[in-house]
Amino acid sequence: MDVSTIGVDLAKSVFQCHGVNSAGETVLRKRLRRSEVLQFFGRLKPCLIGSEACASAHYWARELRALGHTVRLIPPAYVKAHAHRGKSDAIDAAAICAAVLSPNTRFVPIKTAEQQASLSLHRIRQQLISQRTCNINVLRAQMAEFGLIAKAGPKHVDALVAIVKDEADIRLPAQARVALRETVATLEHLDLRIKTIDKAINEAHKADATSQRLATQPCVGPIMATAFVASVPDPQHFRSARHFAASLGLTPKNRSSGGKERLGKISKMGDRYLRMLLVLGATSRLAQAKRYRRPQDAWILRLLARRPARVVITAIANKMARVMWVLLARGETYRPA
Repeated sequence: MDVSTIGVDLAKSVFQCHGVNSAGETVLRKRLRRSEVLQFFGRLKPCLIGSEACASAHYWARELRALGHTVRLIPPAYVKAHAHRGKSDAIDAAAICAAVLSPNTRFVPIKTAEQQASLSLHRIRQQLISQRTCNINVLRAQMAEFGLIAKAGPKHVDALVAIVKDEADIRLPAQARVALRETVATLEHLDLRIKTIDKAINEAHKADATSQRLATQPCVGPIMATAFVASVPDPQHFRSARHFAASLGLTPKNRSSGGKERLGKISKMGDRYLRMLLVLGATSRLAQAKRYRRPQDAWILRLLARRPARVVITAIANKMARVMWVLLARGETYRPA
């Protein structure tokens, strides 16, 4: 079979393939069960395979690449432009096939199993933090019904936990104490699990020279450094530091028309988790700049004098992302101004 390019619509059980020859003519439309995928592509001559960068995409990319094929992962936004009418697995596979051949399509670097394993620590950690936040909100809301209030922030919840554990404190009715003991036990268990994952992340950080180089930048710790190492397998995939910052959604959204330039809010494209870490780091950097007023932070203070704090935080996050790219792409260590 003369197939030069195949678009694969991934799924849990049923995979749809759409193939074209070197002339662009459709020569393959086929549905495959999960167990048939590797066997089918193993019989084909090496060709270009495109797929959306979705769940399990990196695994299949590694497996198909091991069979000798060239694999490209495409952001879903680029595929949508080629799906003109209707919605089905066959239409999606055809759109993927067209997108992988388009000269304007950008691709996602394929992650290794080790990088995905590192990211799994971060994903589970975020899930546990979300669960802890839910339990903290439940505890605060229930205690507030009895006039027991604590200051904002997780570190002030200990005062409420002490009241729940204190049998002699009559401000909390006995029945409410029985129920809230379960919430407190869940919080303590979640804290222990988060600490276990934090320990694993710190160990991975100490064992990775690249991660340690990234942590030389101010307000970058093991969590942010290891997340960037795992999420950016090929920094040279981006032409410059500005392109890298734009890929993380830290640049204004362009809505220009008719020769008039209109720049709106940041685009918020790309990896949400990396953007969140950068914003948290930038918030800490701004707080330090206002407190210590060091010479290297003079640009932050000048910007703060004429722009709102949130705009300044975004600008700092953008600069941190650009520095991250330089450290990753050139193998350098952060040098303060």
